[in-house]
Amino acid sequence: MDSRPVALVTGASSGIGEQIARALAGDGFRVFGTSRRDRADRDGVEMLRLEVTSPESVRSCVERVLDRAGRIDVLVNNAGVMHEGLAEETSIDEAGDVFATDFFGVVRLTDAVLPGMRERGAGRVVNIGSLAAWVGEPGEGFYAAAKAALARYTEALGYEVRPLGISVSLVEPGAFVTPVVEAATASEHAIADYDAIREAARGTLRRGLENGGDPRRVGRLVSAIARARSPRPRYGVGRGGTAIPLLKVLLPRRWFDALLTRAYGLPARTTRQ
Repeated sequence: MDSRPVALVTGASSGIGEQIARALAGDGFRVFGTSRRDRADRDGVEMLRLEVTSPESVRSCVERVLDRAGRIDVLVNNAGVMHEGLAEETSIDEAGDVFATDFFGVVRLTDAVLPGMRERGAGRVVNIGSLAAWVGEPGEGFYAAAKAALARYTEALGYEVRPLGISVSLVEPGAFVTPVVEAATASEHAIADYDAIREAARGTLRRGLENGGDPRRVGRLVSAIARARSPRPRYGVGRGGTAIPLLKVLLPRRWFDALLTRAYGLPARTTRQ
C-alpha cells in the first residue's frame, strides 16, 4: 500500500503550478496535478482534468483522487487566470469570469476537500495568491481584487479550521517568469482616453514578468510549507514579497502612490482644451 502523503495541485500543467507539483513529488508526496485539458502524467505527477468553475468537474476530480489514493493530505489551490483591462474597460461579465476562477474556484475546490480533512482531523490547504492583493495595480484591477478577496477568505478559513487540526496558508508571489501573460484574458472594449495609461501599465507588467524570478523557488517554498510542523498563515516570495506589504502599511499613502505612479510610468494628468 502506498504510504506517501497525498497532494492535489491545481493548475499544474505549467508555470508555478508545475514547479509546485514537481517539488512535492521530489520530496516524497504522491502528487495529483490538474489541468483544464487532458495531459499525460509526467515527473511523478498524476495528471487529471479539472475545470475549477464547474461543480461537476470539481466533484469528479476529487472523487478520482480519493478512489486512487484514499485521502488528500495537502490541497494547493494554484489554478487561476490573469486579466488585463482597465477598470472602466472591463465588463461585468469579464470581471465575473476572473472571480469565478481566481476566487470561487478556490472556494469550490476547498469545500470539496475539507470534509475528508475534518474527518481525519488533519490536513493542509495552501492558496496561491499574489502581491497584487496589496496594490490596486493599474491595468489589472479585477485580478488584484480577486486576489485580495482570496487573501481575506484564506485568513478567515484559517481561523475556522485550525481547531479541527487543519492549517491554511497563503503564498503571495511577486513577479516570476511564467506563461501567465500569454494565457491572460483581456478586455474587449477599449476607451481612447485610457490609451497612454493602458500602454504604460501593460509595458510595466510585461517587463516585470520578463525579469521575474525562477518559479522553482515557489515550488520549493510550497513543499516546505506542506512538510512544516507549524506553517505560517502567510508567505511572501520573490521580488517585493516582503517589502511591498511593509511599504504599503508603513509609508504615508501619498508616498506610496508616488512610488507606484513612477514605477508604472503613468502619464501626468492631462486637461481638456
